[in-house]
Amino acid sequence: MKKPTAPAAPSEERNFFQDVHQVTRLVPPGRVTSYGAIARYLGSGRGARTVGYALMAANLDALTLQNEEPVPAHRVVNRLGQLTGLHHFPTPTAMQERLEAEGVRVEDDTVVDFEKLYWDPNKELE
Repeated sequence: MKKPTAPAAPSEERNFFQDVHQVTRLVPPGRVTSYGAIARYLGSGRGARTVGYALMAANLDALTLQNEEPVPAHRVVNRLGQLTGLHHFPTPTAMQERLEAEGVRVEDDTVVDFEKLYWDPNKELE
């Protein structure tokens, strides 16, 4: 079975935020990745913080680009498996609730079995 790949598009029609959204959409339910892993996959090794900004903007994009599928930002955590983006969700527990609905256990705002559930786009995507 061929691994999924991030869709390519003409560079003049895309930007870093859109690329972050596209990679995040590829994270399977029940798995998590990190801001840094997405940044490295997109060739911006020190761009983890910018990945976070892109995910914060995902809700705005969803409202304006209603023809695109939602960005599952809840599947992106920090390099230690901590839910550092939880304050950008509608409620303080929304990120955890979304992960738990996919079978991901969270304790003290940290993904349990993070290493086992970790999805690295550099390894999973061609």
